[in-house]
Amino acid sequence: MTESIKTLKQLEDIKKAYLDAQEKYDYIVYVCGGAGCVAAKCDLVRTTLLAETEKAGIGGKVSVIQTGCMGTCAIGPVMLVTPGNIFYTELNAAKIKTIVSEHLVNGNVVEEYTFFDAALQKHVPKMDDINFFKKQVKIALRNCGAMAYDDITAYIARDGYQAAYTALTELSPQKVVDEVKASGLRGRGGAGFPTGIKWQAAHDQKAEQKYMVCNADEGDPGAFMDRSILDGDPHSVVEGMLLGGYAIGASIGYIYIRAEYPVAIERIGEAIDQARKYGILGKDIFGSGFDFDLEIRMGAGVYVCGEETALMASIEGHRGEPRQKPPLPFQSGLFGCPTNINNVETLANIPAIVKNGGKWYAQYGIEDSKGTKVFALAGDVVMTGIVEVPIGMTMREIIFDICGGIPNGKKIKAVQSGGPSGGVVTEIDLDTPTDYKSLQQLGAIMGSGILIVMNEDTCMVDSARYFMEFTREESCGKCNACRLGTKRMLEILERIVDGEGEEGDVELLEELCEVIANTSLCGLGQTAPNAVMSTIRYFREEYDEHIRDGICRAGVCFTDHDKKAYPQRLRGRVL
Repeated sequence: MTESIKTLKQLEDIKKAYLDAQEKYDYIVYVCGGAGCVAAKCDLVRTTLLAETEKAGIGGKVSVIQTGCMGTCAIGPVMLVTPGNIFYTELNAAKIKTIVSEHLVNGNVVEEYTFFDAALQKHVPKMDDINFFKKQVKIALRNCGAMAYDDITAYIARDGYQAAYTALTELSPQKVVDEVKASGLRGRGGAGFPTGIKWQAAHDQKAEQKYMVCNADEGDPGAFMDRSILDGDPHSVVEGMLLGGYAIGASIGYIYIRAEYPVAIERIGEAIDQARKYGILGKDIFGSGFDFDLEIRMGAGVYVCGEETALMASIEGHRGEPRQKPPLPFQSGLFGCPTNINNVETLANIPAIVKNGGKWYAQYGIEDSKGTKVFALAGDVVMTGIVEVPIGMTMREIIFDICGGIPNGKKIKAVQSGGPSGGVVTEIDLDTPTDYKSLQQLGAIMGSGILIVMNEDTCMVDSARYFMEFTREESCGKCNACRLGTKRMLEILERIVDGEGEEGDVELLEELCEVIANTSLCGLGQTAPNAVMSTIRYFREEYDEHIRDGICRAGVCFTDHDKKAYPQRLRGRVL
């Protein structure tokens, strides 16, 4: 039976014991266990590493730790060897055998297996020298890739749960709220509402029962920011929920996570169990008299359940459909009680903010967009993966300086920012700061942090069709505007990309965009037209070429021109 933690000394003793145990090893090897590396067979890398170190007689001198995502999803499996911070990429069993015999036994870095910088045309062995890592500032991702995701003592060794201990034993709930307000943190789930104001509203409600809810229903195409945090640092979310519960006066918290995230569900479940064993969840936490516990609720993969009222309906056992507001969740939310809802990334920031102070966090970012933001990069970019940068960094810096630019010598055409609810940013606007206001002025949004990079071979009309197809499929159907409007818009877009567009189709799309945006019940419908409006705004000529000239300049649509000149071509695929 694990002894419940009641004092700061117990936390410090656990930290010291863990660090002392690590000091006995000559090498500590961190093997990435993020979803991308899992798919690339990182388990084979880890088991081979363990077997080879034993065979070489150095098993007792090498600590092998499986971590969360390191961010470099394009080149996995990856691992980091310390001391030296040597970063190995694209690993397999044969490479591991060489690394063990050369590096771990003889002390010689196997440079040809380390990170290759395509721009410099050379290998860069040390993580500290790699551009992908140098410009990042990791707060929400501070522990991902740097510790064992499944060990609460590893989290405590990195000052985990110290913020919760300080808050529950030394600070009032209002003081915790004040620190969050001072940080300037805004919700990272998409809307960007100030977190401190939301917490204050829930704190001020008088009720016998309140709830904290973590929205982990990440469903946008190309989004894996929240999943990476849950996979690699689940205890930061547990601690963030605990701090939120204390701040608003909630005794129960729910983590709502989609069933398609089995790895994340398993890891957050283990973290909750460990926290209970150490007395960090449950009754009389840290001897403070405060009670708080967490439960997991799995969603069925319904995109609209990312909307807070639909999410609460799903937790209650009802169909996941949004409802009219007010009342807002802080007034009458889950089971009719005051409820505070934050997404995973927002909550992962909270322990660092409470521990270091709101002013510390506010030093990052720009005037009305403080802190850092985690972005998931996908599409036509050299280094797909996740990065965390100060808000305000330009997209050009993120895409070219950090992520290596566009592969195969292609030119960039646009970036879809914010997923299906967002809009495109063109090459001419890549130097715009990535903050909430600046992106909104371009017709895009920060959203949850998705950046889908598109090169010169992308058809923007077909891109709009793809996002509208997703939105139409995910509409819950409750309101006419979204249910019927997205279907009509998709039909028009499909006609256009099939070479059957008519004069007036673009104007009809614009009219439908306005109606759907202004009359839909929830955020999904209200933002559903964004991708179409944005592509019409910046790439109207491509729509006209499809309709009037029967030409798709990217060669990916089955137009009238293609039917005559290339009857064997169908959507860019030569049969």
